[in-house]
Amino acid sequence: MNLKHRLDEHEVFLRVARVSERLGLETYVVGGYVRDLILGRPSKDIDFTCVGSGIELAQQVASTYEEHVPLSVFKNFGTAMLKLQDWELEFVGARKESYRLESRKPIVEDGTLLEDLERRDFTINAMAISLNPSNYGELIDPFDGLGDMKRKLIKTPLEPGITFSDDPLRMLRAVRFAAQLNFDIEADTFFALSENASRLQIISGERIIDELNKVILTSKPSYGFKLLFASRLLHEFFPELVELQGVDSVDDKSHKDNFYHTLQVLDNVCQFSADLWLRWAAILHDIAKPATKRFNPKVGWTFHGHEDKGARMTPGIFRRLKLPMDDRMKYVQKLVKLHLRPIALVKDEVTDSALRRLLFDAGDDIDDLMKLCRADITSKNNKKVQKYLDNFDKVEKKLLEVEEKDQVRNFQPPISGEEIMETFGISPSKIIGDIKEEIKEAILEGRIQNNPEEARNLMMKIALEKGLSPQSKS
Repeated sequence: MNLKHRLDEHEVFLRVARVSERLGLETYVVGGYVRDLILGRPSKDIDFTCVGSGIELAQQVASTYEEHVPLSVFKNFGTAMLKLQDWELEFVGARKESYRLESRKPIVEDGTLLEDLERRDFTINAMAISLNPSNYGELIDPFDGLGDMKRKLIKTPLEPGITFSDDPLRMLRAVRFAAQLNFDIEADTFFALSENASRLQIISGERIIDELNKVILTSKPSYGFKLLFASRLLHEFFPELVELQGVDSVDDKSHKDNFYHTLQVLDNVCQFSADLWLRWAAILHDIAKPATKRFNPKVGWTFHGHEDKGARMTPGIFRRLKLPMDDRMKYVQKLVKLHLRPIALVKDEVTDSALRRLLFDAGDDIDDLMKLCRADITSKNNKKVQKYLDNFDKVEKKLLEVEEKDQVRNFQPPISGEEIMETFGISPSKIIGDIKEEIKEAILEGRIQNNPEEARNLMMKIALEKGLSPQSKS
């Protein structure tokens, strides 16, 4: 296969080829760009490998531009990078690698193109396109990566046990590429995932979560999670999710498999949101069900309080998985805690007070909470699903009506602590918080409107009951 016509779409390839010929180097486009070029996937990262000095090649290519081109050189790694607008070009000399058992950091030596390609993770990433005069544009495919693309297979170029033992991160990359491309993992390659799963222990949490998030951001992440579960990779770093799997039965009463339910909820969320953190809320919404599972002979299996327990578990899971301990974690924690609340509001007799409280507690995340709740309806009974969705339509309509009337989303009580202290001449103390809390509760309960006048009238009443008198103004 000759891809010259595809290379001609961007002038950088011919530029690199000319510089390479002048320096007397063999040079190739390699790796992910070649894969994506053939698959028709957009890519702005181009890797060049030459038999010789990649740094020198990059420096000479940069010098051919009249305008300044940012050049970064990493001598310790023998690589250099050029930035051209939104393109990133990486240059490296061909190399061969060997590994020590306790580390995924390779011992690197100069090598041939074949040695460079065989060290790569998968056959679909072990192809090259020549930039040399004798065969410019020719695809070099020593491990039949093109055939594996047609067969939609993820397969290692060398014996998979060696490939994964050398660098265990490649196991997660196998799942990630399968999920992103909707490919299968070749049988021997998949078997090697299970055989080497424990080797993930030498991989940093940051590397693991980076690959996991890429799986979560695919169009149907349940596929990737099922591969992680079946290969037992998931067991190595996310035991809480693994514990959701399985069904218990007593007296012919069973509960659903909460692992596969969670994956269905995740896929449902992905149909209308690409937000990573809403997807994480879907993953964690039932995470505490194993810890709260109880059997009641009258009603069967219960999971009372799993939303509160799940919210308490969320920071620990985020911390261990090296996810951000900031507002993104708090957002996920909030949705986990509140995910059952809208379901309780589907009754016709629901009070405005309950709606106000939900709006207050959810704040600006109320829309995402409703998306999560809709995604949480996973019954195989289509009529039951439609009934719940119709009920959620009613809840959302009621929420809009109450919000328009009372404006309680993210509201702050109209009376500040400073105003209470100034009015009654008191110092900071618990009684100030008590007064503010009673005013907030009165607004949420609908006993007063959310405005300063009614709030001040109530403040005076509460203060008198507590033995406070307003300061006289001189």
